[in-house]
Amino acid sequence: MSADTLIADLAKRARKAARSLATASSADRKAALELIAQAIEKRSSEILAANALDIAAAREEKMHPQMQDRLLLTDERIAGIASGARQVAALPDPLGQTLRESTLPNGLQLRQVSVPFGVVGMVYEARPNVTVDAAVILLASGNSALLRGSSSARHSNEILVSVMRDALQATSISPDVIQLVPSDDRATVKALLTARGLVDLVIPRGSASLIRMVVDEASVPTIETGAGVCHVYIDEYADLEKALPILINSKTHRPSVCNAAETVLIHKAIAPTFLPLALKALSDAGVVLHCDATALKVAEAFGISATLATSENWSTEYGVLEMNVGVVDSVDAAADHIATYGTNHTESIVTENKANADRFIALSDCAAVMVNASTRFTDGEQMGFGAEIGISNQKLHARGPMGLEAMTTTTWIVTGTGQIRS
Repeated sequence: MSADTLIADLAKRARKAARSLATASSADRKAALELIAQAIEKRSSEILAANALDIAAAREEKMHPQMQDRLLLTDERIAGIASGARQVAALPDPLGQTLRESTLPNGLQLRQVSVPFGVVGMVYEARPNVTVDAAVILLASGNSALLRGSSSARHSNEILVSVMRDALQATSISPDVIQLVPSDDRATVKALLTARGLVDLVIPRGSASLIRMVVDEASVPTIETGAGVCHVYIDEYADLEKALPILINSKTHRPSVCNAAETVLIHKAIAPTFLPLALKALSDAGVVLHCDATALKVAEAFGISATLATSENWSTEYGVLEMNVGVVDSVDAAADHIATYGTNHTESIVTENKANADRFIALSDCAAVMVNASTRFTDGEQMGFGAEIGISNQKLHARGPMGLEAMTTTTWIVTGTGQIRS
């Protein structure tokens, strides 16, 4: 069977299965998510065993340790995945919400209500948690999911989808609302991206190169999730006791994810005091440093290993313990640097000066701005959305962490009493 034929078959089954979601109540969908959470917990040993196969293959192929961290499942992470499903179940139902309504002079009553997209494809890399996050958000918002993960997570994804589909057997919702697209043939990605008319929306989640490939090659509408070249700007009015933990957390808490910071910019007025502290703390945490000329001189003076940052460094999403360090002379200079090298994801300012914070916010064209907080908080669960389907950097339809509401579109319902147009 060709990839195109396979995707067409999966999409048709997904479209048919979506009807069972269309007739399911909010309580039905929430109950299904609870059954999924319970099944994930109950079958955690199977999930860990499958994941161990993927980790063993990753080690044999010498996958970067930080990428292995994305792939790895543990008891704690599996518990977190189940908890995410329950958090989504506890959220208000996004469907059937009246967004606006009015009555026209001719008596026609208009209502704009929220409805599902239909069949949504996900293309993502070696993060098994995305398999469940995407499935439960799409199910809760009334959509069928076609999940195309990476071959490096094949065993993990297969068991997770099997667990979720098995859980749905006990409900009125068809298991075909969650389907795994085989990852052993790269042609399935292109087939999914070009299944216009069969698939309503495709969302990529992963590296900048994956996202760009999806956006460039898809004929199906896409939501562009974000590569993250995120910045922390330490202002001249920063509380340095806050600044250092925020910086270290932004970079080192989980460097492989898109909301990890890749560059710190430090105001020149505090650089003599803060730079040595920051460089040492980052170096002690195992971070490889790339500095501008000013920061490099300080690093050398204190015997801290660093290299001179290039233009390529400033625009790189490392995803590992590696970071750029620069010195700027104003909020505007920091904003200019971010506008040149950033990816419109998340920017953070550390300052006690409200005017500077407000100016930084106004100049930051991005999905999320943090004030005196780590960049790591750009996250659906942390922001109270439950699991997220991704973080959108674009400006149409959805921006920032995408939860249930972002996975809906609208329908206009027009009710009359026999009116005809003259």
